[in-house]
Amino acid sequence: MPATTRTTNPAAFLRRLQSPVGLLELTSDGKAITSLAIGRSGRVPRHDEPERSVAVLERAATQLTEYFDGRRKHFTLRTAVEGTEFQKRVWDGLSAVAWGSATTYGALGAVAGRPGAGRATGSAVRANPIPIIVPCHRVLALNGHITGYSWGDGIETKAWLLEHEGIPHKR
Repeated sequence: MPATTRTTNPAAFLRRLQSPVGLLELTSDGKAITSLAIGRSGRVPRHDEPERSVAVLERAATQLTEYFDGRRKHFTLRTAVEGTEFQKRVWDGLSAVAWGSATTYGALGAVAGRPGAGRATGSAVRANPIPIIVPCHRVLALNGHITGYSWGDGIETKAWLLEHEGIPHKR
């Protein structure tokens, strides 16, 4: 979800870090990562809340730094997300898309058990609460075009992530 539509309920644990795509904000329930937001215009959803870190957030910050440095190609973090069963299947499908690879909305919908459900698949991708770690940026239109991105500076952020991983794409 974009930063402007996130809940204002306080996070149990919260950690921020700077990245090449802007300020990142991670939340946790103490055991798993529950969200990751990429800031827009220097602001994140819980911008005014104080940070309160925990071990899983420190591991996530380390792994994200390694990812941006090009040293990490796969995240080994526990995540806990809420969503419909279809959304969870889409997010599982996203997690299976390897570094440097891309998939299409149609292929992802088929993996999630709903071939031909492009709009529903796109909506599930947009609702991904843990971008980068659950790599929704690796989804392209059938013709290789970027069709949108809900995080950070939108298409510019997605293009940066794709270029970082060497994934061919069109704007």
